[in-house]
Amino acid sequence: MSRIGKKPIAIPAGVEVQIDGSTVTVKGAKGTLSRTIHSNISVEMKDNEIIVSRPDDSKENRALHGLSRTLISNMVVGVNESFKKELEINGIGYRAELQGKAVNLKVGYSHDVILTPPEGVTVEVPAPNKIVVSGPDKQKVGQFAANVREVRPPEPYKGKGIKYVDERIRRKEGKAGKGGK
Repeated sequence: MSRIGKKPIAIPAGVEVQIDGSTVTVKGAKGTLSRTIHSNISVEMKDNEIIVSRPDDSKENRALHGLSRTLISNMVVGVNESFKKELEINGIGYRAELQGKAVNLKVGYSHDVILTPPEGVTVEVPAPNKIVVSGPDKQKVGQFAANVREVRPPEPYKGKGIKYVDERIRRKEGKAGKGGK
């Protein structure tokens, strides 16, 4: 039995869950999320908890069991308290600013890079070198943060670029000179 899959998902106060066949819809203070779960996996509600189960122990069903439970759990957490990714910009002259909902990145290219977040994802720029991406859908938040980081990933020699706040960059030593002819 999957250790992750067999854990029940507690539903916090203020969160409403509807199960319609293989579609799970979760409503909360931060928004509404809906996802269709694989037809082999069964989802049911008992005593203010969601229980995910599988029909047999085939390899595919074991993999889908834990995945489905985690996806539903992330939906419940997201509509209740929202997910957040923080990015940091390092480099002289590198900065970010908001243009409406889009974020404008000035990171050493001859042009500005403008990225528009998907529906349900909000972007804040509390400082010119800090970007905060947040929203109820963990996958969308993580993907948009990865797209922002991809514009100028941190380089290992000076550490210039866009990185996650909790990310550590392995620094390399530059060229070592010979000392003459």
